[in-house]
Amino acid sequence: MTRLTTAEKILRAAHRLFDREGADAVTMRRVADAVGITPMAIYRHFPNREALLKRLSDDSFNTVAHEWEAHSRSPDVLQRLMALGEPYLDYALAHPHLFDHAFSVRRDDARRYPEDFRARRSPTFNVGLDAVIEGMAQGVLKQDDPYDVMMTLWAQQHGLIALYRAGRFSYDEAQFRAFYLQSLGRLIDGIKA
Repeated sequence: MTRLTTAEKILRAAHRLFDREGADAVTMRRVADAVGITPMAIYRHFPNREALLKRLSDDSFNTVAHEWEAHSRSPDVLQRLMALGEPYLDYALAHPHLFDHAFSVRRDDARRYPEDFRARRSPTFNVGLDAVIEGMAQGVLKQDDPYDVMMTLWAQQHGLIALYRAGRFSYDEAQFRAFYLQSLGRLIDGIKA
């Protein structure tokens, strides 16, 4: 069994606090208490709280990106685009605080559309973008700006999740999941060639 480094222990403790209670719960003191170190010891690994939160956010993006990659193996581009919507919804519902920090909260270090996305700085966006580009190259999807198309797909998914989490649907989770996937299917039908 591999022994965790202090930095890894700090990240795990911060992640648990964040996941349960949100960003405000991630204080150097609470993280240090959870790890069994002094708050000052954290600064050897992370220069400040913002750097720790940024790392948690980056890790969230990477987790979603890995999930998307796992669902992007289908040779059928349309099936792949549909499958990409599920891990995004799963992550949002299972980890609402991390999801919000990564995708919904205004942050100075957040990626901006279009420049950061066109520079392929978003690990999550890139997975869907590659499917859209492939679909256009195969003639399965209408020719358009693939970045704008992918942003439209993402915005639709994100908007539905935000509305559901804000209590704007009377659906239970299973009903919402079915509606979410039907809605994504309608949008994909609209961009088919």
